[in-house]
Amino acid sequence: MTETPRETRVLDAVVSLVDSLLADFDVVDLLTELTERCAQLLDVEAAGLLLVDPLEQLRLLAATSEQTRELELFQLQADEGPCMDCYSTGEPVSVADLQAEADRWPRFVPAALDAGFAAVHAVPMRAAGIVLGALGLFGARPGALSDADLLVGQTLAHIASVAILQEHAPTPWTVMPQLRSALTSRIVVEQAKGFLRESLDVSVEQAFRLLRNYSRTNGEHLTDVARRLMTDRHSRPVLLASLHEFASAPPS
Repeated sequence: MTETPRETRVLDAVVSLVDSLLADFDVVDLLTELTERCAQLLDVEAAGLLLVDPLEQLRLLAATSEQTRELELFQLQADEGPCMDCYSTGEPVSVADLQAEADRWPRFVPAALDAGFAAVHAVPMRAAGIVLGALGLFGARPGALSDADLLVGQTLAHIASVAILQEHAPTPWTVMPQLRSALTSRIVVEQAKGFLRESLDVSVEQAFRLLRNYSRTNGEHLTDVARRLMTDRHSRPVLLASLHEFASAPPS
């Protein structure tokens, strides 16, 4: 029997989890499934999610097994380990051989080794520039995670963040206003493209690329820039001049 390619299994996991976000879901159940998917997709034995509380203390939210749950709780009690470092720095942590890190985590390493783990990794959960927690990955044998593995882990951590922040699935009462808002935003952008085409004598495609690049460079939303251009007559001349200058500037 031919094994399903890994890329297909990753996409299947992402689609399944996102489908859950768009339907009625229980956050703990969904995130437990997410940790199970991690263990299946990555070369790890187990996974667990730690989430920060309002007092900025990490708490266990989900784990693949009771053994993993106990190790994650020990990590919190010892105040050391991959998830603690990942949360404090906001950066991924990857340790291919846990035995080599005894000095770094003198209490966590023996506990993890006793639990049968030989490699540990963690990826951050983020939103709005804030680190929400960490997704811990525990391998039964030494070995590093590849860049592709870390990308898969980070993708699943992002899905976990969305699930936690969304809390409730969309309903007909919330979906329709969001659809109308999205369509209205697109209309404003189309109007701004036409305005720039006439004002700056560029193609429609160039006008859109200019709007998009200008917005990203200045840390603004594309729709907000388009709306200012079309509705704020007082700031329009200044914004138009800035866009013209931006369009004329040589690539950096």
